[in-house]
Amino acid sequence: MQRRDLALDLFRSFKSGVVKKSNKTEPPRRSGKPGDPELIAGVLNELIAEREWDSGLAEGNLFITWPQIVGGDIAAHTTPLSISDGVLTVQTSSTAWATQLTLVSTQLLTTIQSDPSGATVIKLLFLGPLAPNWKKGIRSIRNAKGPRDTYG
Repeated sequence: MQRRDLALDLFRSFKSGVVKKSNKTEPPRRSGKPGDPELIAGVLNELIAEREWDSGLAEGNLFITWPQIVGGDIAAHTTPLSISDGVLTVQTSSTAWATQLTLVSTQLLTTIQSDPSGATVIKLLFLGPLAPNWKKGIRSIRNAKGPRDTYG
């Protein structure tokens, strides 16, 4: 009776199950001799395309040009935090600003989508300011409710 090596079978199944990306294009052939000077713009464009950094650069451009996109008044009270799965999370300076921007989010989303930065945003999420944390400091007690724990 022949014994099966389960670890070897598992290794073979993982080894054969690996699929390489077929949609990735091969890097262009360079003309000239190795060591010849090239334009840095061409090298950077090849690197960005090869490593698929296009979306990250578009998000960075959106964050940098935020005041020009949404205007000075809104930019003074908001900070873009992140873009995840097309949802742009924006921190506001007050809950009133978060509420007002939620009411005009469709117009703001249209403005952001029409920007040439290229970031893919399909939804906006506005967060108000963070509440103070009473769990830190020299007079804090571990596992206590906080400064108001004596009231009942």
